[in-house]
Amino acid sequence: MNKIIICIGIGVLVLVGLVWIARPDVQNASSAISTNSNWTLIVEEDSSYDFGSISMAAGKVKHTFKIKNTSNEAVVISKMYTSCMCTTATLAIGSKQFGPFGMPGHGATPLINQTINPNEEASVEVVFDPAAHGPAGVGRIQRVVTLENNSGQQVELQFSAAVTP
Repeated sequence: MNKIIICIGIGVLVLVGLVWIARPDVQNASSAISTNSNWTLIVEEDSSYDFGSISMAAGKVKHTFKIKNTSNEAVVISKMYTSCMCTTATLAIGSKQFGPFGMPGHGATPLINQTINPNEEASVEVVFDPAAHGPAGVGRIQRVVTLENNSGQQVELQFSAAVTP
């Protein structure tokens, strides 16, 4: 009986340890769906976009967000990730592209570590696959693409759509 209790206790400790290791880094997270006021990276147009009504049968849809470093110092984008597996995002700085990046949680979030120089513009192309969730994916959706700098500060780009079969 004692061996069973000890095995259960060890199993619980291992499970708690795995959850602790896999937790997201929310220490410096911003809850705003816009640019962080402490960050010098701005979204040139809107930080949200509505695709309107889109059909699963029509396939993937894309939107490009334009961002700009308005400071006198370089900004290092360390990570970029999406809120769902149905969405990917690609960062473009000049003629170079980085990505596509997707949802974290299926392994480590890869580091980008790309610099946007003062007054330099970049873009984030977001691709949404309305068929990724199958028939259960019909209806109004909202997704977020998050860019993090090397200090953990975030800029969030949001999009929405009404998905039809």
